Amino acid sequence: MEQEHTEASHDMLDISESTLIRADTGKRFLNYIIDLVIFYAILFGVGILIALSSPSVLEDLDSSTSGLGGIGDRIFSLFLYGLYMSIIETIFKGKSIGKLITGTRAVNYDGTPISAGTAFARGFSRAVPFCAFSALSTPCNPWQDRWTNTMVIDEKQSSIVPAQH
Repeated sequence: MEQEHTEASHDMLDISESTLIRADTGKRFLNYIIDLVIFYAILFGVGILIALSSPSVLEDLDSSTSGLGGIGDRIFSLFLYGLYMSIIETIFKGKSIGKLITGTRAVNYDGTPISAGTAFARGFSRAVPFCAFSALSTPCNPWQDRWTNTMVIDEKQSSIVPAQH
């Protein structure tokens, strides 16, 4: 299936009777902020539960990553963020909490829902350093979309006609 890439069609893709409209950069940024805030709120809550139930676990975690000067903490949180986003997009079939709020969804280029494998590839590609900066182009096409042949669409502006079998 071929896709046209002219200047006028960067943010719209026609697939038979389906029309996929890419979510704009503002919605993608809002998705990112919402998802990041929720992720860190969950992480903070889990930290509090661990601290209340077994303070020695937090001490062990702190001493195991302190030798890396905070880089270990950052790598660990990037891994957890990738895992979190993978699980959320798998459960909600291409949506994260941010996408649920903004009315957007990750789909394959043909408009079909993403698989669990694709959701995990999208999630862990977000853990690549500077991935967030790859979303600053117009149209918004960050690495997690490019590397997995997916796009985030605006559900209100898009129409997806299920394929006939």
